[in-house]
Amino acid sequence: MIQKVFVFLLLTASAVLFTCGVVRKAVHVRASENCRKVVAVVPVGAVNTWWVAVRKGAEQAGMEENVEIIWNGPEVDTDREKQIQIVEDLLSQNVDAVVLAPGDAAALVRSVHKVKDRGIPCIIIDSPVKTERYDAFAGTDGYAAGCIAARLAGKALKDGKGNALIIRYLPTIKTGEDRANGFIDTLKKEFPGVRILGDIHTAGSVDDARQKTTDLLTRFPETDLVYGVNQPSAVGAYKAVVTRETERKVVLIAFDSDPVLLKGVEDGDVKAIISQNPFQIGYTGVKMAARRLRGEEIRPRKVSTPILVINRENLQEMKAKYPDVLGL
Repeated sequence: MIQKVFVFLLLTASAVLFTCGVVRKAVHVRASENCRKVVAVVPVGAVNTWWVAVRKGAEQAGMEENVEIIWNGPEVDTDREKQIQIVEDLLSQNVDAVVLAPGDAAALVRSVHKVKDRGIPCIIIDSPVKTERYDAFAGTDGYAAGCIAARLAGKALKDGKGNALIIRYLPTIKTGEDRANGFIDTLKKEFPGVRILGDIHTAGSVDDARQKTTDLLTRFPETDLVYGVNQPSAVGAYKAVVTRETERKVVLIAFDSDPVLLKGVEDGDVKAIISQNPFQIGYTGVKMAARRLRGEEIRPRKVSTPILVINRENLQEMKAKYPDVLGL
């Protein structure tokens, strides 16, 4: 009798364990049609104001498309190894699509290939990657934006002549390089009277950009204009310019909006801000992912998001119209 009871309990336990295993497997693959698709968004950095605006756009698109958004990126923009590891971890979670802003155009190629090898849609946003194995791209045309910055700079200088500094971002971020190259090429063609005295990369932080700009201003006191190619570079350059004890007025052209830079525009210390639309970049990236998950082709495959110019004349209008874009 005892032996029969033991056998019964053993069979019951086995059945329960088997059922649980089936349930766990079903949950793991999310086979139910009622489960929402999961789109992972992996930014270069997760915390600065520009990426916060990207996240807002991604989450808005997620709500409209009824997909779950996982937002995960490195705390420090320079941590490409962390970004690579995040992509690896997300693949182990069986996400349905990946929206990636590559922190290194070359180093993230392998990660993109791994996503595609799994048959998962991969959308690239903000900065290009050195492979064509992705589904679509959404971001600003960095070179064209650099051309706009050069024309603003040339017009801001007396007779289109003067001395300029370029404060770049990380050399691995292609879009930052494009903004600098567009600036240089346009000055050469349209404002040959503008000389570039210094052209440096920073470590990706405001503090480093501030220190390196200060060093250049000390080395080249005849500087008339400074161009910062992205948010931390521009904010660092701005802080160096406004704390410099000299009567010589230095024109600042900034890329990417920030509350500090907007205050600079209001005070007359920043001539203009060339702003991407980070909200639209995040929004478009998730929309593209949702379309691929529905089996739709994306045409055009590469979408250039709008470029805005903020100056003292249109500042209040822009703040009222685009608060998320400007990081407010």
